[in-house]
Amino acid sequence: MEDEDQVDRGVGHNRAAYGTIEDNARLSAEEMDEKRKENIAYEYLCHLEEAKVWIEACINDHLPMTTEIEEGLRNGVYLAKLGHFMKPELVPLKRIYDRDQERYNVRGLHFRHTDNINHWVNALEHMGLPQIFYPETTDIYDRKNMPRVIYCIHALSLYMFKLGLAPQIEDLYGKIKFTDEEISAMRKELEKYGIQMPAFSKIGGILANEMPVDEAALHAAVIAINDAIDRQVIPDTLGAIQNPAAHLVNIAPDYAAGYQDILHSAKYTKAENARNKSIDPDYEPDVYDELLTQAEIQGNINKVNTSRALEKLDEVLQKQDASLLLQALKNPHLNLRDVQPDNAEFYLVRLMKDRDVKKNNNNGEAVMLDKDEVQTAVSESNKEADTEYQKILAVQAINAAVSSGDAQQLLAALVNPKAQLPPVEEYAANLYMEEFANIKEEKQADLDYEEILGGVRVLSAIAKINLAVETGDPVGTFNTLLDRNAHIQNPDESNQKKYQDALVTAKVAKAEYENELLTHFEIQETVDMVNSQVHEEHERIVAIGLINEAVDRGVPQGTLEALQMATAKLKDIEPKQAVHYQNLLAAEKQKKAQKTDDDSAQLWVDEIQATVNTANRHAEEGNKMSVVVAAVNIAVDDADTQNLLNLLTNPDVALCSVTPECGSIYLVQLQEAKNDKTGAGDTGSGWMMNKAKEGHKFYFNINTMEYAWERPETVVKDHSLLTREEIQKVVTAVTAEHDRELLFKSNEPIIVKLQARIRGYQAREAFNNRMNFMKTQLPAIVQIQAWYRGQRQHKKYRQRLGELKENEDSAIKIQAQVRMYLARQKYKERQKYYKANEPQIVKIQAAWRSNMARHDYMQLMHAENPPISVVRKFVHLLDQSDIDYTEEIDLQKLRQQVVTEIRSNQQLELDLDQMDIKIGLLVKNRITLQDVITHDRKLKNYKENTRGSVNKGLKALSKESRERLEAYQHLFYLLQTNPRYLAKLIFEMPQSRTTKFMESVILTLYNYASNQREEYLLLKLFKTALEEEISHVLKHSKVDKMSDIVTGNPMVVKMIVGFNRNARGQGSLRELLNPLVKAVLEDKNLAINTNPIEVYKAWVNQMETQSGKASGLPYDATNEQALEHEEVRQRIDQSVQALRKATDLFLKHILGALDKIPYGMRYMAKVMRDALKKKFPDAPEKDVLKIVGNLIYYRYINSAIVAPDAFDIIDVTANKGLTTDQRRNLGSVAKILQFAASNKGFGGDSAHLASMNSYIREAHEKFKKYFKEACDVEEPDVVFNIDQYTDVTMVTKPVIFISIREIVDTHQLLLDHQDALAPDHSDLLHELLEDLGDTPDSDILLGDVDETSNKTQLEKSEITLTLSNKYEVPEGDQTDINNMVIRTKRMVVDVIRCQPGENLTQILNTPATDEQEEEHAALVKKRDKVDKRATDKEANLVRQQSVMSETRLALSTMKTKVKKNLHALVLAGVVSHKDHYQAIVNMIVQDIRNQRRYRQRRKQEMIRIRDTLQSLSTKRAFFEEQIDYYNRYVKTCLDNLRTKGKKTHKRFSFFGKDTDIKQVSIKYSASKLHEKGVVLEIEDLPMNQFKNVLFEIATTEDAGVFDVNAKFMGVQMEKVDLIFQDLLQLQYEGVAVMKMFNRAKVNVNLLIFLLNKKFYGK
Repeated sequence: MEDEDQVDRGVGHNRAAYGTIEDNARLSAEEMDEKRKENIAYEYLCHLEEAKVWIEACINDHLPMTTEIEEGLRNGVYLAKLGHFMKPELVPLKRIYDRDQERYNVRGLHFRHTDNINHWVNALEHMGLPQIFYPETTDIYDRKNMPRVIYCIHALSLYMFKLGLAPQIEDLYGKIKFTDEEISAMRKELEKYGIQMPAFSKIGGILANEMPVDEAALHAAVIAINDAIDRQVIPDTLGAIQNPAAHLVNIAPDYAAGYQDILHSAKYTKAENARNKSIDPDYEPDVYDELLTQAEIQGNINKVNTSRALEKLDEVLQKQDASLLLQALKNPHLNLRDVQPDNAEFYLVRLMKDRDVKKNNNNGEAVMLDKDEVQTAVSESNKEADTEYQKILAVQAINAAVSSGDAQQLLAALVNPKAQLPPVEEYAANLYMEEFANIKEEKQADLDYEEILGGVRVLSAIAKINLAVETGDPVGTFNTLLDRNAHIQNPDESNQKKYQDALVTAKVAKAEYENELLTHFEIQETVDMVNSQVHEEHERIVAIGLINEAVDRGVPQGTLEALQMATAKLKDIEPKQAVHYQNLLAAEKQKKAQKTDDDSAQLWVDEIQATVNTANRHAEEGNKMSVVVAAVNIAVDDADTQNLLNLLTNPDVALCSVTPECGSIYLVQLQEAKNDKTGAGDTGSGWMMNKAKEGHKFYFNINTMEYAWERPETVVKDHSLLTREEIQKVVTAVTAEHDRELLFKSNEPIIVKLQARIRGYQAREAFNNRMNFMKTQLPAIVQIQAWYRGQRQHKKYRQRLGELKENEDSAIKIQAQVRMYLARQKYKERQKYYKANEPQIVKIQAAWRSNMARHDYMQLMHAENPPISVVRKFVHLLDQSDIDYTEEIDLQKLRQQVVTEIRSNQQLELDLDQMDIKIGLLVKNRITLQDVITHDRKLKNYKENTRGSVNKGLKALSKESRERLEAYQHLFYLLQTNPRYLAKLIFEMPQSRTTKFMESVILTLYNYASNQREEYLLLKLFKTALEEEISHVLKHSKVDKMSDIVTGNPMVVKMIVGFNRNARGQGSLRELLNPLVKAVLEDKNLAINTNPIEVYKAWVNQMETQSGKASGLPYDATNEQALEHEEVRQRIDQSVQALRKATDLFLKHILGALDKIPYGMRYMAKVMRDALKKKFPDAPEKDVLKIVGNLIYYRYINSAIVAPDAFDIIDVTANKGLTTDQRRNLGSVAKILQFAASNKGFGGDSAHLASMNSYIREAHEKFKKYFKEACDVEEPDVVFNIDQYTDVTMVTKPVIFISIREIVDTHQLLLDHQDALAPDHSDLLHELLEDLGDTPDSDILLGDVDETSNKTQLEKSEITLTLSNKYEVPEGDQTDINNMVIRTKRMVVDVIRCQPGENLTQILNTPATDEQEEEHAALVKKRDKVDKRATDKEANLVRQQSVMSETRLALSTMKTKVKKNLHALVLAGVVSHKDHYQAIVNMIVQDIRNQRRYRQRRKQEMIRIRDTLQSLSTKRAFFEEQIDYYNRYVKTCLDNLRTKGKKTHKRFSFFGKDTDIKQVSIKYSASKLHEKGVVLEIEDLPMNQFKNVLFEIATTEDAGVFDVNAKFMGVQMEKVDLIFQDLLQLQYEGVAVMKMFNRAKVNVNLLIFLLNKKFYGK
């Protein structure tokens, strides 16, 4: 068999291509050795080609080129496929890793490729190949001994050939050629292996020797067989192979001739190959080189047997007999696997098909199937049979599900992969059930597979159509309709939207059914309906066009025919209306053309139908009108006045001006008109013409009741009939005459008035004449009139005086009425003025009220004794509204989130720090990569799941769990509110555990100070602990002198700073320092280094590294020596200037931002100052302020400047941190600020910085003022407005979020130290610990936990504890004065809210009215409703019932109780009755003020907590980014580990073996290194002896590590390991000279230069 490589190389001669014996005789010994190696390489290449060709024949796949076959076998894919060929049941294809080699081609070898090699080795073992031929896994994977692999393949081929399972491997020696380059490359590879080439020619003998038989007898029998073969006598050959000593099997005497032929041919071929190899001078002959081995003989016998069996099989196939075929397949010579009698029919069909295919591929010539093809056909037929059986079972299950009516059962049966059905849609279960049930019902039998298959395809497509309809996308719906599996006929793309709308309508109509999805029938019906509608619409449009064309032609009959078309779908078309239709449609079309200014305008269907309806209406109206006109003519002839009058008023005839009073006159006049018309022409035809309302002529025959819209030619007008127009003319004339007569009667008053006007004119004429006379006599007339008037006036005056005297009282009343009227008029005018200016008045009133309210508010907030009338206006502010409850709920949830995020971030940060350490150790080879990967998985878990939850155990619903829960709630309440326990516990614990204890318990107990109450209590704890530590109250105190605060690092100070810097004050610290630090970091030109030695060394290193030559300057220099160089001084001066500028920027910003320091930090500074003054009363203030400054600046601020990335001052990415120069810059600034805070200066070794001392002194004075002002803060009680009674009046109970592990640890600590914490055994702490008993195991608190769960992780799960005080004063107990004050205040608030008064005494002594009692009851109900709404919400909002119960009393009862309480308070000196109990009113005023502040602070706190959550989320995102970065790093480590074998380092073996590779080394004499400046001197060795010292520097297995050997005159002296990373560290630290071997001084910079150049190519 030949492949493309053989074809390309061509066929060679029957000998090697590297010379003959004669040629070699003329070669030298070295040349002969070279030729021998080349012949070995050529022979090995031939064996590679032989193995390649044989494997390709077995696995039916192409292998890489011969020269690349070794590399191609390393991943084991081809070997695993060969294993599948050998034992398919042992090595199925699906178990082969990277079968298509995609991963290998992209990323190279993966350790899982060794699985493929193991599969092949397992197949070898099960095949029975002797172990002597097996290679090691590393021989293949690491390419350690590939010749042995090829040797094994050759042995395997012969072994399988002997068993008749594979073809014999072909001997290609001398038959193929290879290029010189290929042979040379293979020769080098073989030299690299350094192994002896296996004896491929002896494989047959070795296989024979491995048989458990008599080797001598076997050898003699084989030789006898070979002799018989040479003689070619068939009986002799048969007898020889039947010799029992030969151990040959499956010999069929009938095939003797075949055995002779094939064995003779095989022996001849083998002899020819042996003669080719004998040309090689290194050839070592073997007895079996030309003789067939036992394995080869057996293999050829099996080959003949197989061939004969295949011939019989082919004969059976031609007969197509399944039973004979089964016998042929079971022939032992074929050795076929898994032949099953039940599948005979499948075998026959498949083999016949394969035989026909092979015949077609062979140009129609009959060709037998080979064994592999038969085996493949058998295997595939078995699969088909099994698949068919499983399919039958699946069909039965589907039919059973359909019969059961269970849609889900049917769905499960349909999705069964054994059913081999297309994918089904889960949401369409009811659709499948309905349709399959219908099909089965119609068939009256079970469904077969084809029906189910077709049904699933159709129904799945139908389900997709339903889904597309629901999405509302017409395009998507149409695309699903086009699915050929849906079998929807005639979908039209132009109807997409209509399909969508119609299907949606149909689907909505089906919503009430169990199967809401449309079926195939319903969808097809809808599509057909839409198509029909669209088709009808199209035809209708065509018809409308034809109608318009007919109208344009003007032929009434044509128009009528167009209107009568069925496709037009016009209604009520009357043929006799044709003319009228034509006229009206033409007029309508002309009108539309004018309106649209378009002569081609077409009438639409609605307009045409409207016109037809109008024409029909005209005909009906004309018909009715004509009938009435005919009736009028009859009534005239009959002289029936009443009937005539009824007809004239008939609305159908539409006559105008008909008056009932003129009935007789109408009759007479109509008779006259009719008589006159009769004599004018023909009569008796019955035809008349009337005009319709619209003016159209309407012809009507009263005899036949016919009508027409145009006069027929045969029509003769009947002159004996009056038309409507003639009748109207007579009626109009008669009515007009009658109206004229009535007009005169109705206008009689007007006529009289006209006459009166005439008479008036005459009278005025007479009057004017009289006036003229009077004017001429005017003086005399005036005198006469004046005298007369005077006389009459005198008379009236006297009479008036008499009347007034007689009616004086009445006169007074009249005057009063007049004045009242005037006053009312004035009031109305004023009221009108107010209404006109109402907006301005409202503003004035609002301003007045606002001023009064402001005045009341100022009195409330600032007056020493606010009046009760003012207080009464604001007491409603003490009520808790829905908004208050809602905000409390939101605030509580936000606090829980903050605590959870803080704890999660802290744990994540701790694990990230551990990951840093582990990766660092990995780099140093201190831990394994597996440790890092394990920790990396933990980080991934943190990233994916940040919280756990506990639903059992402590939170279980049982009495025992509830009692334990309440006991822990009481215990933690006591610890939280009484700081002395935890303060003592801090000092009882070892200092190494204090910080961890604070983070895990104290901050958890105080919810990380997430609200004012918890911050207040935490500050109380810190204050107590700090005061006790400083004042030496505790035995563990370390503060004996003031400087101990600075040098001793007290644990409480450490806790205070840690809390304020990492939790509460982190945002403030970031806001303070972020802009300053960013300015330094972003200044690329800023480089501060004030150390002369470092500056000097950096300068020298720079010169030598750049030049590669020694600088000639000493490497060890003091400060003074370094400062002697001008370059060093210039660099330091530049650094000092930059340092002062940067420091000044920091100083100004810090001093101006005192408000940025958290209150807690400032208060602790105040506590420290006061405690120090008390402890050391004689200490100067400046010394105390230094200690305070150490707390505020050094401990709180300084570290954040030095390491801003560690304190979240700046945002840094996971793979990028601060550079060394940036850290040095910040450190230098921080150092100057520290010196300024502590008033330190430069001197001694730092004298070169003495110029900074004056600046430091100035800054210190500023700092002193700053520290003094920082201590000027109020007490927490005032700032937070919290006292010992706050918990009693709180709306919500305090809640903490704590883990199970923390509960257990705290409990154990308290038990261990309870005597120290509470020496008095009657202390409450002892009682609570007794209630709890011994520390429970975490399993008890967790409850039942799944064994597979991570207990450690579950112990970190948080639970919620609602803290409560076990020792609250019970309700009704009035012995406690402070409790009485609280109760009395609450009742007084309700009293003054419902009842007004000048002071409290007056209110209490005044009985309450019914209205006030009702108002109070309504107030109680309102408060209950608000409380109920609050308790219904998911929050722990509970009012203190002991306080609230008394406010539910009746107002009168409450007042009595208030009086009693006030009397008791007077006796206690709390209030006084002299000022009407003003003290209790003042307390209420203070509560109102505090309530306002509390609401404001609550809103501020919510804003602050949300900001904190945002910051925590940002920080968590940063940590997650670090996790991703570490994941990538670990992945890179894994990739490097996988590819490590490819690099020039130590190879990795998965089977415990390592392979060292050749190391690279360089050698230099000491004199040479001295010339290069690397070696400076060697102790006790003169310079002239340097030439006898040899240094050898060699790489090692570990990257960056070198072995340095020192030899003197060839004698090994010493050996050291040189770590390149250590050299770089020395260079960074400025060390220029180091010692090696404790004797040789070496220049570090030049040694690094040398290593970079020689080993790293730099």
